[in-house]
Amino acid sequence: MSEPSVWNKRTMGALMGGGVGLTIGFIFGGWSILQNGAGPRGVLHTLSRTMLSSAATFSFFLAIGSVIRNESPILEAAHLQLMTPTPAIRSRSEGFQLMRARWEEERRRGSSRV
Repeated sequence: MSEPSVWNKRTMGALMGGGVGLTIGFIFGGWSILQNGAGPRGVLHTLSRTMLSSAATFSFFLAIGSVIRNESPILEAAHLQLMTPTPAIRSRSEGFQLMRARWEEERRRGSSRV
């Protein structure tokens, strides 16, 4: 079974945000109508405007959040590369030798892929 794509995760985040936003908009819009009155356009307009603006905001931010938290293999590989311990370098020449060795290793890996 394959993992959902970034697009699918974004869509799921947007749908969840929309549901949460509609609920929060209903609660706060209803409270606002009970507290301040419906206004000149009526209850339905005021409540729907509050619900839709809240749903759009939540949907937008949850979609972005779900894409940011997407754990793709590329990100895992980058994380693993960052987590590798760096050797203690005692001198400039030793650092230069380590850098050269790493460049050569990367060059060999790159040429074997092509």
